[in-house]
Amino acid sequence: MSSKIRNVGILAHVDAGKTTVTENFLYLSGQSKKLGSVDEGTAHTDFLQVERDRGISVRSSNTTFFWNDVKVNLIDTPGHVDFSADVERVLRVLDCAVLVISAVEGVQAHTETLWNALRNLNIPILFFINKIDRAGADVELVIGEIKKELTDHLAVLYEPVNEASNNTNIKCLWSEDNLKESIVEVIANKNETILEKYLEEQPLSFSELDEALIKATRQNEIFPVLVGSAKNSIGVKELLDAIIHYLPGPKSNTDKSLSALVYSITHDKTMGKIANVKVYNGTINNREMIKNASQDIEEKVTQVRKLFAQKFEDVGVVEAGDIAGVCGLQNATVGDVLGEFSDALPDDISLKTPLLTVQVKAENDKDYPALAEALQELSFEDPTLDFEWLREDQELHVKIMGWIQIEVLEKILENRFGIQAKFDDPTVIYKETPTKKGEGFVQYWMPKPCWAIMKFLIEPGERGSGVVYESKISVDDVHQKYQNEVERTIPNALKQGIKGWEVTDLKITLIEGEDHEIHSRPGDFIVATPMGIMNGLVNTGTTLLEPLISFKISATEDLLGAITSDITQMRGTFDSPEMENGKFVLSGILPVSTSLDFPVRLSSRSGGKAKISTKFYGYQECADELGQTREYKGISPLDTSKWILKARKALQ
Repeated sequence: MSSKIRNVGILAHVDAGKTTVTENFLYLSGQSKKLGSVDEGTAHTDFLQVERDRGISVRSSNTTFFWNDVKVNLIDTPGHVDFSADVERVLRVLDCAVLVISAVEGVQAHTETLWNALRNLNIPILFFINKIDRAGADVELVIGEIKKELTDHLAVLYEPVNEASNNTNIKCLWSEDNLKESIVEVIANKNETILEKYLEEQPLSFSELDEALIKATRQNEIFPVLVGSAKNSIGVKELLDAIIHYLPGPKSNTDKSLSALVYSITHDKTMGKIANVKVYNGTINNREMIKNASQDIEEKVTQVRKLFAQKFEDVGVVEAGDIAGVCGLQNATVGDVLGEFSDALPDDISLKTPLLTVQVKAENDKDYPALAEALQELSFEDPTLDFEWLREDQELHVKIMGWIQIEVLEKILENRFGIQAKFDDPTVIYKETPTKKGEGFVQYWMPKPCWAIMKFLIEPGERGSGVVYESKISVDDVHQKYQNEVERTIPNALKQGIKGWEVTDLKITLIEGEDHEIHSRPGDFIVATPMGIMNGLVNTGTTLLEPLISFKISATEDLLGAITSDITQMRGTFDSPEMENGKFVLSGILPVSTSLDFPVRLSSRSGGKAKISTKFYGYQECADELGQTREYKGISPLDTSKWILKARKALQ
């Protein structure tokens, strides 16, 4: 069954033309009667109004069609770096991918990020060099960039004819009648049997060589390259054939117990919440009760459906290896495992960490509750938003990747929920960590009935170590069920420190404690833990931590002095540049706070010729005056009387 399925992702830097490739697939396979257009806002996989307005994909979408009797589950992904979190969720369920690169712009910064993510997951890849008709197209130059920046293990199966013109076309370099020597050599370098025959000048048949190419492609040893112009439907049929021929189907087993992964959540006006799942083992049927292993609950499936072009069909069942939308799972969240945990499930991957936080406000005060509800729903769909509702201050906050995401969220709130919302200027997400070792004490025994007495030792941890907790007290001092509540409460107690930011990279040890046989309840320790932790943080003091990004810049030599000067002014550091053919590559580290608009400034300075790729590097100590401290949001555990009244629901 799985050999008749391809779960393939179309990935690219923004504007490389991947949605147009998808539209051609749907048209050629007969799933759509008319070719959709990104420019005209008629693309079948751009559902959101903001996608049609802007001409970019901002959310992944999957559609199904058949080609040569093979079911193709195609996932079109966002190309803009602000939506990398969506891409990383999709990567977990792909069995293969097409990486689209523009013949004009070549390998872009985000192309490299996507390539590295695909390689980390060992996902087999085809390259499609698109837009060969455009002025400035240079396939040979782009192949050189791929070899230099990504991989030189390429099998170039087609080349352009009359590129950069309206009468462009493609020429096949790999067939029974045309055994391109360079491709034979690439295959021979990865296959000992063929290498032996090649060196001994023994005859090699096309079928023998092509079988070796299929095997090497599926093992990530060789990456076939195809070329074309999706806008003009050139090279797309050949790309479809190559996906079926060279790329693998899923590894799966319908006879084993159910094991499926929820990789995204969407909403439908009629069906409500849709859990988009990939099934690794077993099957999911309509009206079946299935277990959510991540939450240890059971829910009933009301419908299993798939999207064909722009029409959803109730398919009744989804089997191992396949992808579908499952309705009825009201408690499902992204990342949940349905059925049971299994070795077949993929590893997690992270491309992007949101480094900005922003407050969202309703234009009309009456919309405040509806806005909170809408942001909660959007946070279910995209967990990186990490929606926070500070009820005491009537504030709504989300975490974001960048400015484009703010614009998109505004449009979604307006078009989907009918809410006019405004976003404040985003703030960099700082953190804090204990400055030195110290103790925190809490004695919560009034007004009775209550009793929770504890002493914590708080110590700074290694950078990047997160939170380490340990209890060194006996269950004779504090009952185990109360100690369990302490451990569960620690993460919430650290959400805000004395400088208003999440506290991390520390070790907390419960070193003394006392409960009371009559007066103690589990809730007493939930109330007391933040009081004891905050008391300890006052005693240790905290140091601000700021987020850093690592960068790689490539540009012409004449810009080196100006760019290194900019980096120094932004408190950045860099290694010695690598110089080659009048260009340089510079790597280093920058604070997020000083470099938010640097890519725009760099593009302006270089006339769009310089390229920069960035990724999250980590957090580093920062002086208060170089960062940002803020007031505690809500009631602080240091204000013990108010904190206790709030906990007892006695505060209006």
